Amino acid sequence: MKVLVVGANGQIGKHLVTFIQEKEGMEARAMIRKEEQASFFKELGAETALVDLEDDIDPIAKAAEGVDAVVFTAGSGPHTGKDKTIMIDLDGAVKTIEAAKKAGVKRFVMISSFDTRRKAIQEATESFAPYVAAKHYADEWLKDTDLEYTIIHPGMLTNDDGTGQVKIGQDLDIEKVPREDIARVIVSTLENDATIGKEFQVVGGNQSVTDAVKST
Repeated sequence: MKVLVVGANGQIGKHLVTFIQEKEGMEARAMIRKEEQASFFKELGAETALVDLEDDIDPIAKAAEGVDAVVFTAGSGPHTGKDKTIMIDLDGAVKTIEAAKKAGVKRFVMISSFDTRRKAIQEATESFAPYVAAKHYADEWLKDTDLEYTIIHPGMLTNDDGTGQVKIGQDLDIEKVPREDIARVIVSTLENDATIGKEFQVVGGNQSVTDAVKST
């Protein structure tokens, strides 16, 4: 399975490409914005595609040609303004969905926010609400396609070392989860067709990633 990782140079993305390259039968194509970001992925033996997510759909579709799945891990980050939230977390996500369709890729995994339901938008702080709204509409756009999607809603992301153990479910209390373990969940999700058409929350827990994903 060849996987296009959008947002590969992000913290989840780097872990994800590393795990994919280590997995027998899987290989990654890392979509990056700058040429100077390529060396990390080339050392792993991964392909790279130089594309700015703020460009048109066509370059993203070209990057997706010949892959079996697309994973959207890109995000504007906590220190950017509402404009970048719209351009990356909403427009970038929707363009990637449309690019996958254009390239004939059916499998799509979206890394979203912990809770993107309407109630979560209304309850979010003024500064956080635009991000939740962007993720909400990107998720809804994906669910309205015929793509074989899975939407993953991580808890509070940390850079702690992963434990390989998580808790997966619906309506969980928000708790911390290492980015490394979210990357493991993505790999397991790609390996498990039973996750198609589903969305779930992920926090730190005491169940192995493989067993937790199987329980979705």
